[in-house]
Formats: sequence, C-alpha cells, structure tokens
Amino acid sequence: MFRSLIFAILFFAAAASPAWAAATTQPVAAPVAAQDGTDMDQMLGAMLMFGFRGIKFEAGNEIYPMLSEGKIGGIILFEKDISNGNIRNIESPEQLKTLTADLRKAAKGPIFIGIDQEGGQVRRLRPARGFMDLPSAQHMGQSSSESTFDMADRLGQELASLGIDVDLAPVVDVDSNPYNPVIGRLGRAFSSDPAQVAAHALSFGRGLARNGVIPVLKHFPGQGCAGKDTHLGAVDISQCWNANVDLLPYAEIFRAGWPGMVMTGHLRLAGLDAELPATLSAKIVTGLLRDGLGWQGVVISDDMQMKAIASEFELKNAIALTIDAGIDILLFGNNLEWDPALPQKVWTAMKSLLEDGIISEERIRQSWSRINGLKQAYAAGAKPLVEGKPAQ
Repeated sequence: MFRSLIFAILFFAAAASPAWAAATTQPVAAPVAAQDGTDMDQMLGAMLMFGFRGIKFEAGNEIYPMLSEGKIGGIILFEKDISNGNIRNIESPEQLKTLTADLRKAAKGPIFIGIDQEGGQVRRLRPARGFMDLPSAQHMGQSSSESTFDMADRLGQELASLGIDVDLAPVVDVDSNPYNPVIGRLGRAFSSDPAQVAAHALSFGRGLARNGVIPVLKHFPGQGCAGKDTHLGAVDISQCWNANVDLLPYAEIFRAGWPGMVMTGHLRLAGLDAELPATLSAKIVTGLLRDGLGWQGVVISDDMQMKAIASEFELKNAIALTIDAGIDILLFGNNLEWDPALPQKVWTAMKSLLEDGIISEERIRQSWSRINGLKQAYAAGAKPLVEGKPAQ
C-alpha cells in the first residue's frame, strides 16, 4: 500500500511539474568539472556514439578522421549489417580484440565501445562464432538472482577480454504484455513482477561492473506494456503504462546503487508529456528521471535512427530537443539505415546548434562532466556501488 501510494504521488507530480521530490540516490561517480584542457569540440564528441562498417579499422574508414579528432566519443558494434545481411563488425574473438584495440589506438582520447549483449535473441556475440552462450533475460529470471549475477560475471569477463566496456543491457522493462513485439515476444524481460525485475537487473549490472564493463538500464520510463515497435514508428504507452509497476525497478535499483547508465526509449506518454516522446522530453528525462527519481548519472538515448524519432522529427531538431531534455549520449547505430555521411551530418548539426546559441556551452559541460566522471571511475578501477554480490 505504501509503495503504491508513493508511486501514485510520483506519477501525478511528474505530470504537473518538471522538478519534484528528489530521491537520495547518487550516480556512479559525482560529476567532475571540465578543468583538464578538453576543448568544446571534444566535449561535443563525447556525447556521440556511432556504428560503422568493417571488421577491421583502418585510416580509410568513414569515421576514422572524426574519431582521431575527438569528435566521436563512443562506438557501437553489430554482428551483421541489417541492409545486406553481411558481417558488419564481429567475426571471431581474435578479430574482435584486434578491432577494439585499433579503435582505441585511433581515438584522440578514451572512448566507450558498446554492444547489445542481453542474451537470447538479442546478442551480437554468438556461440557459433566462438563466444559464450548467453540465455535470455526471461530464462535467467526463472532462476535466482545469484545465478543471474554469476552469468553476468562470466559475460563481463568475456566482454572485458574483448575490449568492450559498455553493454547496452539489462532490459528493466516489466513483462506486462506478453504480445509486446520487441519485449515480451522476444523474452527480453526478466519477469512480470517488478521486484524480480529489479533484483535480476541489479545483479546483472553488478556482475558486469565487477569486471569493468558498464551496464545500461533500458528502456526508461518503461516499455514492457507497449503494443508496437519504436523501430517502425511512434509508440504511445499512455493507456497501459503504470507508474506503480514500470518505475518500481528503477527506484529500487537506484536506491541500491546503479553502477552504469540509463537508456531512454522513444515512447510517448501523454500523462507526462503530451507533445514529445521520452528521449526528447525534458519533462521525462530531467523532470521524472533526474529530479524525480534522483538519477544524476549518464543518460544515453536509444538509437536515434528508429522511426519513432527519425520519421517524426528533422535531424537537427531532434538533436536539439534530445540535448535540451537532458540526454548525455546520442546513439546513432547507422545500421537501421546506412548513411556514410551521417556522423559528419550529426556533428555539423550539433556544432551549429552550439554556435547559434540554441544549446549552451554550460549544457554541453554538464554532459561532459557526467560522461568523463563515469570514464574516470572505471579507469581507476573503483567501480563505485559495486559490491561484488547479487541483489537480495
């Protein structure tokens, strides 16, 4: 009863105001001031994560110049190229180790190298290519959180050995709609019980972080009840989203201490924002996630090329709204629709928004501070908030 009352208050307060009743949770690392001589171009670059084509990384690659100039701060890897079905980045463990090492060697500074390795149907590293077998979240959720921790610990060891330091997992959506085309039907949720989702997701995250791999909770504010796919177009969850259910895992995990990032979903929720999807909404990212639930760490978008964004908003406008909302890292997989010029287009748009005063240097420094703080924490081996044991 008490928990339900709390979440009812959160729901109505979020709809009424962008700032309310901050929780006591802390980010993985307190933001640090940008006093290291980093220029504004590198700060902008730190906010961008791109996909690219190639099982090798050489000077002729389309993103090589930008990476070497510090205009890209993160890379996302895929097994296959969606448009043609060819191998994109991942062929074998040894090839992947060489690729990630070459990416880091080419970069001007520290970068994130990320991958979607949830398990089950969503995994870029497959046993057929020599990688560990990883069951779905649904399968893991049927066992204990201790087992989930052990599985994630093994995964973290493998990812770290491959040079990958960000796993865009776990999914913390509650399995409230078994017919959900991108969650329930694919076995991506741990459970229909939000408390169990929280326990398993926290254990999964801690297992990764113990090995120096940054976990990412997704898809805020909760995609479990959805009946459509944001890859294909707008998805409105206004009639099925339940704060008592969908926010509970986030609140529980933040209270225990989350050692990673949070990813937003491109979800429309009229009770919180009648005009914009979550990724573009200051009311949801800053008002609900940061001010409401107290999360002050890094927030990353889902792929900005999904049609829920790309078919609804012009690129430059989408970038401006996303940054204004409070997102720190904008993710462009450049795989749903391949465009070799996309990284430069995005960079040029961001630079123009800054020069025109539409986004401020202060706002860019806020994201740089959070991103750099997270990088420094993991580089130091501190892995704050990681206890090396499963959630209870």
